[in-house]
Amino acid sequence: MTLTLYPAIDLKDGHCVRLLRGEMDQATVFGTDPGAQAAAWQRAGFAWVHVVDLNGAFAGKTVNEDAVKSILAHVSIPVQLGGGIRDIAGVERWLAAGITRVILGSAAAKNPALVREAAKLFPGRVVVGIDAKGGMVATEGWAETSDIPAPELAKRFEDAGIAAIIYTDIARDGMKTGLNLGETKALARAVNIPIIASGGVASVADIVALKAAAAEQPNLNGTILGRALYDGSLTPAEALAAC
Repeated sequence: MTLTLYPAIDLKDGHCVRLLRGEMDQATVFGTDPGAQAAAWQRAGFAWVHVVDLNGAFAGKTVNEDAVKSILAHVSIPVQLGGGIRDIAGVERWLAAGITRVILGSAAAKNPALVREAAKLFPGRVVVGIDAKGGMVATEGWAETSDIPAPELAKRFEDAGIAAIIYTDIARDGMKTGLNLGETKALARAVNIPIIASGGVASVADIVALKAAAAEQPNLNGTILGRALYDGSLTPAEALAAC
């Protein structure tokens, strides 16, 4: 099977950054032109761009609107967006603006009814972001940890019609220590929803390992690529060839 690779553009104060374990004060700026970065990922051959409004995730509302619109203006490939989208109006506004899929994270944990309503109104265009610390769901830009195990939250959306779940192991995010395949596979086994792995990809070996896992668990269908792409330890050509 072919995995879908999602190069990430994380936005902080209008810039392209990478964080370590989601800590806003551990941000490395990799670029000041998000639109140009998105265009570069498209030219490299990627089929999607994954965008997160980091300021928005903490603020509970969209903050980097101009940067997101610049990204949309620079690419023709689909873009998925998360961070600060907490109501139907926000979902509808971004889909109307050209975003292909919206990601609901904190809203999924705190307001499951919103996810169900959004998925019903916009079939195939809503993704649930499940971010975990020690297997427990974290919210509000990862600042809060709940008492909900990740698989339990995932099961709440089994019949909701969502497009996918993005599962992030926060402890590995930005650390280049490899995906948490154990927890990711366990989540995939718990539901029939497509799972996108996130957090820790460091090299081609991680993509190869995920592909092998997907042979056993077919709903593992992609991964987010972040810091490894930006610092050059993984090239787009290597990543795409491994798929």
